[in-house]
Amino acid sequence: MRNMKTLNEMDALYSRKVYNNISVSELVEKSITRKEAILTEKGALHAYTGEFTGRSPKDKYIVEDSVTKGRVKWGKINQPISEQTFDALYKKALAYMSDRELFMFEGAAGADTNHQISIRVINELAWHNLFVKQLFIQHESGKKESDFTIICLPGLKADPMKEELHSETFISISFERRIVLIGGTAYAGEMKKSVFSVLNFLLPFEGILPMHCSANMGDSPDDVALFFGLSGTGKTTLSADPNRQLIGDDEHGWSDSGVFNFEGGCYAKCIGLSQEQEPQIWSAIKYGSVLENVEIDPETRLLDFDVNTYTENTRAAYSIENIPGAVSPSVAGHPKVIIFLTADAFGVLPPISKLKKEQAMYHFLSGYTSKLAGTERGITEPEATFSTCFGEPFLPLDPNVYAELLGKKIHDHDVHVYLVNTGWSGGAYGVGERIKLAYTRTMVRAAINGDLEKVNYNQDSHFGLIIPETVAGVPTEILNPRHTWENKNAYDKKAQELAKRFISNFERFSNVVPEIKQAGPQI
Repeated sequence: MRNMKTLNEMDALYSRKVYNNISVSELVEKSITRKEAILTEKGALHAYTGEFTGRSPKDKYIVEDSVTKGRVKWGKINQPISEQTFDALYKKALAYMSDRELFMFEGAAGADTNHQISIRVINELAWHNLFVKQLFIQHESGKKESDFTIICLPGLKADPMKEELHSETFISISFERRIVLIGGTAYAGEMKKSVFSVLNFLLPFEGILPMHCSANMGDSPDDVALFFGLSGTGKTTLSADPNRQLIGDDEHGWSDSGVFNFEGGCYAKCIGLSQEQEPQIWSAIKYGSVLENVEIDPETRLLDFDVNTYTENTRAAYSIENIPGAVSPSVAGHPKVIIFLTADAFGVLPPISKLKKEQAMYHFLSGYTSKLAGTERGITEPEATFSTCFGEPFLPLDPNVYAELLGKKIHDHDVHVYLVNTGWSGGAYGVGERIKLAYTRTMVRAAINGDLEKVNYNQDSHFGLIIPETVAGVPTEILNPRHTWENKNAYDKKAQELAKRFISNFERFSNVVPEIKQAGPQI
């Protein structure tokens, strides 16, 4: 076999050879011949992830050792496991790999080489290896020893009783050993987010803010905008702007030099994807890309992005080079504008509002959006969701570490911050209508271009938000959400309901300064 290499650091326990950094075409061929995936009419590879069509947060663990003790904020998000349990899983993984054909990717995370970590990813599935080849930054094989090794073995299952885990699935990170073990799930996003969790632990100690955000740039490296938001808020869609250059769609660091992408690819949610609404993402899905759980005709190989037969969380992974004009390398200056995105299904937040620094820190810590009825079993009404720093499942440290870094950088670089609601107007979900994407794009562009620095503002009475009176190209009546509701009393009642949810959620941040706590809704 060509391009084969021994895993030197595992020689003592394991001498199997693997396919190392093989080409896209070879990985496509392997995926098809091994019956892992099929080729679509767009040229992309398509795979189903089986039982798991999303992350498994209850099965994520961090080893409690000399590196993490006293640093990690332990709890439901960051569950501790012992070094003994991790070692048992590691030996089990080595034994599992000993008689299987494997694929290895050697690359990096972090486009800024001053803050880059090298990674080695070992997969039992060829399509998984193609996924990481698209998502991470590639460098020449053997360039340097890997800082972290990720071993992903969907067919390996844990013994929950013996290994003291919640289930047969596990995503375990050892910072002392610098190894991530993933077993029992074929959802490829676990690899991506494990690397993100690693960087969220390491970088703040260097004064770098790791961020769950997309980023783009205008004509100048200093014309940078960041987009924070949870799934379904429009983070990827709004950053893919044909009038601006994409830096990255999901994960970035903010250093003393500026912003840099952690990845070399994009991982777009593609339910409802259309060429008309999202032409850049549509065109980026081509040969070499990977699709997960999208409805596909087995004979014609035609895709139907509107169907959620398997999951709402259909995904497309593709190289950032597939986006025309993407910044390469993905490094730029300091942002001048930050956009916080929320999809408010209660229909009470304004479509855009300007935030003071303390308000920005409040909403960053809150990380609000809505889960919609029907997207998960048992949800019949819109459900408020708060994910700290817009990425709580991936934050090993105390949230205040990230919030304080953000506040300092906003102050030091005089950044303008806006809260943008891409959700509902004129009523709650089921009554009102979702705010038109064209209006949202116009408001976001006005914020980035500085046009919103020239207009008058009014303050909202429920949330303390500052709302512009006018935005060129957007109907004035939709800017204040209360004006869009036929029943004003019903609006006030629903707004107070959401305000109380904000206040209740923020009670867990007992150690924030009073100025930040007072920057949120006041009942």
